[in-house]
Amino acid sequence: MQRCIDEGLIGGEGFAVDASLIQADANKQRSIPGKEWDPAGIPPDAKQAVKDYVARLDDAAFGAASKVKPKYISPSDPAAQWTGALCGPAFFAYATNYLVDTDNAVIVDVEATRAIRQAEVGAAQTMIGRSMDRFGLYPERLAGDSAYGAAAMVGWLVEEQGIEPHVTIKDMGERTDGTFSRSDFVYDYQEDAYTCPAGKLLRPRRREVKTKPAHVDKHGMQKYRAIKSDCSVCPLKSRCCPNTPMRIVPRSIHEGARDLARKIGKSEAGEASKRDRKKVEMLFAHLKRILRLGRLRLRGPCGASDEFLLAATAQNLRKLAKLRPTLEPIGRAA
Repeated sequence: MQRCIDEGLIGGEGFAVDASLIQADANKQRSIPGKEWDPAGIPPDAKQAVKDYVARLDDAAFGAASKVKPKYISPSDPAAQWTGALCGPAFFAYATNYLVDTDNAVIVDVEATRAIRQAEVGAAQTMIGRSMDRFGLYPERLAGDSAYGAAAMVGWLVEEQGIEPHVTIKDMGERTDGTFSRSDFVYDYQEDAYTCPAGKLLRPRRREVKTKPAHVDKHGMQKYRAIKSDCSVCPLKSRCCPNTPMRIVPRSIHEGARDLARKIGKSEAGEASKRDRKKVEMLFAHLKRILRLGRLRLRGPCGASDEFLLAATAQNLRKLAKLRPTLEPIGRAA
C-alpha cells in the first residue's frame, strides 16, 4: 500500500466503497437454530474460531452490528452470518469490504464484517478513518450504492468529515396510495418549516421554546405538524391525510446532508461516480474468478480478515506490476 502511494498511483481525491459476500467454511447440516445458541455456554477449551467470536461480541462489525439473531448459527464458526442476500440458496458467509481509490482502482483498505448492511456501513467509516490516520489520505468524495445512503452515514460524511457524499439515496417517504408524498412538501431552511401543496406551514413546534429543542426520536427523526384547523377545512385533505386529523411529515436531522447527496446524484460528477463504483465490482469479480476466493479456508473473524487482507495485497501487487512494470524489486531498492 505504501509503495502504491510512493509511486503516485493513489490520488486520494476520490474513494469508492462496496462489500461482497464470501462463503464461510461452515454448512447448514451442522448448524443449530439461532434461538438455541448461547455464548455463555461456550467451554474454555473451544476452538480458536469460537474464541475469536467471543472476543468480538462487542465489536461493531460483528456482535454489536445487530441485535437480531440469525436463523441458524454454525457452532464451529458462530461469527459467520446465515444469509440469503444473493436471492438464491442461503449460506454462511462473511463480507469483505473494500475502500478503493478511483484513480487506478488501488485498494486502500480492507475490512472483514458480518454479512449484514449495518456492519458494512460501519466498516466504511472504520476504513476511511484508518486511511486518514495511517496514510494521511483525506478524500474529497466517496462513491457508494444505496447501502451507504442511510441518514446517519451521509450525515457522518458531510457534517463530521467534510466529504462529498456521492452515494445513492433511497427515499422511504414516497407513498403509493395516491396521497401526497414527502417530496410534495417544500422545505424552507430559514423558516425550518415545510409548506404543503395548499400553502400551509408544518412546523416542529408552534411556539418559541428556549430551554428545550424540538423532539427527536431514537431514529434521529423530527416531526413537522400542520395545524388541525387548517387541515379540517382544506379541500386537499382527502389527498393528504384522509385518515388523520392533521398531516405529519418526519424529517431526519441529517436531511440537509441527504439533500446534498441528491443534488450531487443529478450532476455530471454524480454520474461519473456511478461509473467509478464499477471499479470496486471488478475487483470483487477478479477476487472470485481469478484468485478463486469463492470460499474461505480459515474460520473465525481473524481467519476471514487474514484471507481478505492477503487477497487484497495480491490484487494490489498485480496492479503495481501492471502500472509500474520497470520498478526495482522492493528488496533491491536503494
